[in-house]
Amino acid sequence: MNLIVEQGNTKIKAAVFENGRIAVFVSGDAGDYEIVEQLLENKNIRQAIISSVVDVENFFVEQLKTAVSRLIFLDENTPLPIKNAYETPATLGKDRLAAVAGANFLKPDSNLLVIDAGTAITYEFIDSQGVYAGGNISPGLTTRFRALHHFTGRLPLVQESEKVPFIGSNTAEAIMAGVVNGVVFEMDGYIDFFKTQYRDFYVFLTGGHAQYFEKRLKNHTFADPNLVLIGLNRILEYNADKE
Repeated sequence: MNLIVEQGNTKIKAAVFENGRIAVFVSGDAGDYEIVEQLLENKNIRQAIISSVVDVENFFVEQLKTAVSRLIFLDENTPLPIKNAYETPATLGKDRLAAVAGANFLKPDSNLLVIDAGTAITYEFIDSQGVYAGGNISPGLTTRFRALHHFTGRLPLVQESEKVPFIGSNTAEAIMAGVVNGVVFEMDGYIDFFKTQYRDFYVFLTGGHAQYFEKRLKNHTFADPNLVLIGLNRILEYNADKE
């Protein structure tokens, strides 16, 4: 069994993988290591990988080292099952890299666009040869709502809802329609472009707002909220096979 830990700025996620599938999944606030420690009670966990955008507490690292026979911290030097052609790998977000590795594992030998709809919206492309070419970053849904409120004098803070008009009939609706529809057009625009460039092309959608946008896009996507965890598990298994 494998333990996968993804620590972000505000959330920590962890999963136990058994035979390539998630057997147990937990999440909590960043730094809530207790939820992960509880998973370590399973003595069948042999190896673990950590992907973190912040410093990991030393006591937790030592606990993991004691509990597992192999521990990997994902960084720019970690061997990967894909080829990373990004010019500045040290600045590449680990979640972006893991999501691409996950998509490539689920749909090998294909041209893939991975859209991660979170605090930021990222667009990552990996070709059918397993070469990650890079990607783009734009503000996420919540970030756009907050920016309009913060950088203007009178625009209210709006949150997404299920019912979104195409044209707003009041200020709140205008913000809602502008932001949500703008993201939809942006996503569909990227997908339409890549469809003209590549055959055997598929789109993966992940992140906190994946399901929200999946039903609004005109293009078909494979929505998987656990794509980053799947990618981390793939990287861990790849390194185990190399030894």
